[in-house]
Parts: sequence; C-alpha cells; structure tokens
Amino acid sequence: MRRYPAGVTIVTLDSAAGPVGFTATSFASISLDPPLVSFNIAHNSSSIKALHAADSLVIHLLGEHQQHLAQRFSRSADQRFADESLWKRLDTGEPVLHGTPIWLRTTVHQLIPIGDHTLVIGMVTRVHDEDDAEAAAAPLLYHDGRYYRPTPLGE
Repeated sequence: MRRYPAGVTIVTLDSAAGPVGFTATSFASISLDPPLVSFNIAHNSSSIKALHAADSLVIHLLGEHQQHLAQRFSRSADQRFADESLWKRLDTGEPVLHGTPIWLRTTVHQLIPIGDHTLVIGMVTRVHDEDDAEAAAAPLLYHDGRYYRPTPLGE
C-alpha cells in the first residue's frame, strides 16, 4: 500500500501516563450524519493500550509545513511530546498541536479488531479550521516512503 498516496495525520490523546500520539496515514471520512471518521492502528503499536482506554482523541490533518511533526510522531514514543512548545491541552484534556490547519476532536465511537490492526471509528464533536495563510497551505502527503506536497495538474 505504500504506492498509494495518503494524507498525513497525527492522532493525539490523553492517558493516565501522559499525552500519547502517533502518525497515521489511514484517515478516512465515513459518514456525514452522524459525523464519523476512521483510522487504523497496529496491534503492536506503543499507543494501542492508551487508545483502548481513551474516550476521546484529536486527529490533526497536517499541512505541508508540518513534515517535522510527522517525523517526530513516527519516532520513539518518549520523544513525541518532549518539546512542549509544539502543543497544548484542550480544556477537555487532549493534546493539540500548534499550527495544524485542521483538527478534529472525536469521541471513540467504535474499535474494531481487523487482522493485525484495529479500526478506530470516531464521532466528530469539534472541528478546528485555521483561516491564516500558513494554515491554508497544501496538505502533507505520504507516498512510497517519502513526504510530498501536492502540485496542481498543469504546473
């Protein structure tokens, strides 16, 4: 599947041990009414236990200027939230990353074990959409092991 391009997201949540987050490229919209989205997480992920205990999470749809965050959240779990200047907590407790063009706060609606992954279905309870120029940048894409920014056809 690495030959199929995908948008890059970071999923964050709160846990008893502190903030948890990981990069995910399996994000999809499922339903408008009710507003449902999904992503997959491997059963051997360092974040899986915290995810199973979570009631809510935040899905960040990264912009092309946020490759550094995608790489940070693909590293060792202890490094993901080490730089406290990159994030803050929502009033509901979930960590949220600064400068993300769009993020969605969701409640965990359903967890479905499928093969070696769990399909996470979240019900969207809040949408944050930046209006500033940096946030309006193109989305960050991942294809065949590399990050990309989209280029409109004909350019």
